Amino acid sequence: MGRRSFLKMVAFVSFLLTVFGSDPDIISDFIFLPALNGTTNVTADFFAFKGLREVFQSEEPQKFKATKVTVAEFPALLGQSVSAAVLEYPAGSVNPPHTHPRSAELLFVLQGSLTVGFVDTKNQLFSQSLQVGDLFVFPKGLVHFQFNSDSSAVAATAVSAFASANPGTVSLPATVFADGIDDNVLAKSFNTDVATIQKIKAGIAAPH
Repeated sequence: MGRRSFLKMVAFVSFLLTVFGSDPDIISDFIFLPALNGTTNVTADFFAFKGLREVFQSEEPQKFKATKVTVAEFPALLGQSVSAAVLEYPAGSVNPPHTHPRSAELLFVLQGSLTVGFVDTKNQLFSQSLQVGDLFVFPKGLVHFQFNSDSSAVAATAVSAFASANPGTVSLPATVFADGIDDNVLAKSFNTDVATIQKIKAGIAAPH
């Protein structure tokens, strides 16, 4: 897919999400912080983000990669209730179970195929196999994942749009096993032993 087509798709997905934006409303056209931008002059450059060019000019990654475009990377998003991410999945790679506490996510498949799903508050799994051109919505705050299960080594690419300039990401493996929770607490919580917990932690800490 060419850059022009890609940008059209990003605009389309972002437009859809503006109807249920969750960030607080602002009372100005936009928010410009001179201290953050290093200048007092607002130009068209402020509203343009070109950091995704390298995603489409570089080789495919060896493992799952998410290139985020939130307010941290693109200050013009402050107060606009939108952000995006480009997600790259080599064959067999996974975007592990995670949540976005401040936004729903609308995912659009640009290349390849993905198995996706989320779990609701009744612990029911909703899962689908997606192809190029398909969209899937992950409700705000619910645990979800994406998996490229293609057996022919075909990479997948998707674009996600969010109804927040800073949707946040809470990765369950990292949050549970890599943030200092006591091994005994985890062993009791998962009905296993400390040795198993330590093995899981070692696996998460190891390069993938």
